[in-house]
Amino acid sequence: MNVVETSLPGVLIIEPKVWGDERGYFFESFQAERYQAHGIKGTFVQDNVSYSRRGILRGLHMQNPNPQGKLVQVLQGAVLDVAVDVRVGSPHFGLSVAVELSSDNKRQLWVPPGFAHGFIVTSETAMFAYKCTDYYAPASELSILWNDPDLEIPWPRGLEPQLSAKDKVGRRLKDISPGELCRYVAGA
Repeated sequence: MNVVETSLPGVLIIEPKVWGDERGYFFESFQAERYQAHGIKGTFVQDNVSYSRRGILRGLHMQNPNPQGKLVQVLQGAVLDVAVDVRVGSPHFGLSVAVELSSDNKRQLWVPPGFAHGFIVTSETAMFAYKCTDYYAPASELSILWNDPDLEIPWPRGLEPQLSAKDKVGRRLKDISPGELCRYVAGA
């Protein structure tokens, strides 16, 4: 596998080695020792799958307490996937990275605990899968406004996002108290 560092330290693009022939293809979507060797540590405790239509935007979500690291991938279709560093004290606080994930490129994105995460479906439909390092805890969840102008996320133009009720009332990052967010720990 090939691991590509992004502009946000700790957020990684994983490009699996794919074996293919006229019958189709095969790749390992996770192998603990290999992923740990690239800094993706911890135990995954929950796997999730979502299916969405074009223009569905999910996010920006995070949890505190109980922050989740997420290893995300697209099984069918394509999305623009976004990670935002929202760890208080981080030198990259408020910065984001956006990566196209698709069933064609087979890329994964590692989003460490303490980052906000979201995606928008850019194909007709998409099946999105992700592994989490902690359980979903609704009482710990925060929704950050997907189009917070301070975050400058490069969402696709010409695609009218469709949001859940909870995502429509997401807050701007500057309106969230530091006590609600995770703290940055150097070297963690």
